Amino acid sequence: MKHAAPPPRAAFLLRERAVIEAHRTPRQVQRFLNSVRYNHHRVGTTLRSFREVIREGETHCMESALVAAVIMEQHGYPPLVVSLESQDDLDHVLFVFRRHGRWGAVARSRDAGLHGRRPVFRSIRDLVWSYYDPYVDLTGRITGYALVDLRDLGDYDWRFNRRNMWKLERHLIEVPHRSLISSDARYERLLRAYREFRRNHPDEPATYYRGRDRWM
Repeated sequence: MKHAAPPPRAAFLLRERAVIEAHRTPRQVQRFLNSVRYNHHRVGTTLRSFREVIREGETHCMESALVAAVIMEQHGYPPLVVSLESQDDLDHVLFVFRRHGRWGAVARSRDAGLHGRRPVFRSIRDLVWSYYDPYVDLTGRITGYALVDLRDLGDYDWRFNRRNMWKLERHLIEVPHRSLISSDARYERLLRAYREFRRNHPDEPATYYRGRDRWM
């Protein structure tokens, strides 16, 4: 499918252009998102565009993926996101990119293990597997994933929209997801480890997982 060109820089407000011009790589965008206030209370109650996140100075996981997509699109990256489907319906969204044939991600979450990934993964599936272990908490477990090109939304304004973008949320939910099959034994082991960690460290971020060298 042939896609429309990204909006020109002139379509962005001065403050928005400053953010775009100061963050030219996925790593820089990850650092920027980490610096933006994370609003735990509005997850599920807002789905704001890049324009609204920059204006309000706060974000949550799905909004962060959209912000990354807008910024990196201006530097030549296609606006690709991956939707991670969870058994508890608390899904997660990543901006994904490819460098030297390997996949990486930019993401923001309440959980440290669900942030971005360095571009070291041979496939989207391998990238998604890197999120499996840290996704397991008291209720979460990845069951599927979908790669989505935001340009497939056509004329729908996911970059500058002033309203909550529930149409985009529905699109990410309804797009067919590939199953991620994992053993119950692995899940139960991870669940026990998480419960034990939370008993001993109720307020600390869970960063005890293997593979941290691949985190962004």
